[in-house]
This record gives sequence, structure tokens and C-alpha cells, in this order.
Amino acid sequence: MPAARESLLDAAYAALARRPWSAVRMVDVAAAAGVSRQTLYNEFGSKDGLARALVRREADGYLAGVDRALTGHSDLRDRLTATAEWITSAARENALVRAMLTGCWSERLPSPALPAVSSTSAVPAQRRADGPLPSPGDFVALVRDRAVTVLAEPGTPKSDTADLARSCELAVRLALSCVAAPPGEGGVAGLVRGALQREAG
Repeated sequence: MPAARESLLDAAYAALARRPWSAVRMVDVAAAAGVSRQTLYNEFGSKDGLARALVRREADGYLAGVDRALTGHSDLRDRLTATAEWITSAARENALVRAMLTGCWSERLPSPALPAVSSTSAVPAQRRADGPLPSPGDFVALVRDRAVTVLAEPGTPKSDTADLARSCELAVRLALSCVAAPPGEGGVAGLVRGALQREAG
């Protein structure tokens, strides 16, 4: 029931924008999605299961945006600049993404330390959302590695790949610093372009 699942996740996300997660009621999420509360429980098993799936969906959406930014330009610096801009805009617009990238989870959000679901669970949606959420450092590595995979030319020497990985990580970490402390004139694009230019030296 993919349509119901997405509707329920959309309703949970909308509810979270209006009130703390602790005040979000399953019956209200189901009603907003236009399904029964039993359908909600059948899909996610519990409020923790819904929270896990919601956080995982937002993480997947963030990484899909990274992939789009990396393929939207031809020049390496433009690709990394677009990725850095996506990171900062995604974090600015989505409290769950900001929490995942910074590790700063407010009491308004679902807990990132939700207990894992047993692999014998009869609820497939819970198993799909099972496993630990990546840490902020894991997200840096995920984006860096995706960037290297997209940007490295076939047959690139190992030393050049290491330089590329360093440039990719620099762009990601600069973007994350802009999430914590918004940049001044020139914005994140100016910071990243300047840093990459100096790196290329």
C-alpha cells in the first residue's frame, strides 16, 4: 500500500511542523492521511515505527537531492558548489535533515535513538526502516563518497582520487559550517568556490 504509506508519512511530517513529536497522535495522522488508524498500525506497527520510517524517508530525500546536485552541472566546482548549496538549503528548510546533519535533536523531534525492530517483525515497513540512522560524520562520508563516484574519471590515479575526495569533503564540511552559522556576503557558494580554488592552488 505505497500510496497510503506516503500519505501517512506526509501527514506525520505535517503534524510535526505544527507540534512536538510527543504531542503527535496516531489517530490524527491517520485521519489527515484519510486512512483508518488500523491501516497506520498495519503499515508501521507503532509510533516508533512511524518515526523511524519518517526519519529514514527524510534522509533518503536528502541524499537524492545530493545526487541531483552532483549531476546538474558539467564543471567539478559547479557540481560541488551546487551540492553545498543543496546541503544548506535542505537543512534550513527541514528540521529533521538539520538534526541528522548536525546531531542536534530538539525535544520537538522524534528521537534518533529509537530502538531497532527485531528482524522477526511481521511488519515489513518497520524492517525497511530498521537499523541505525547515520551519524553526522557518516553523512559527510556518504556525500563525499557519492561525489567521488560521480566526479572521478574512469582510470583516475589513486593519488588524484584522494585529492578529489579531500576537495569533496571540504565542500561538504564548509556547507555544514554554514548550517550552523549562516554565511555572510557571497553565501555558501562564495565560500566553497574560494576554498576549492585555493585547494587547486
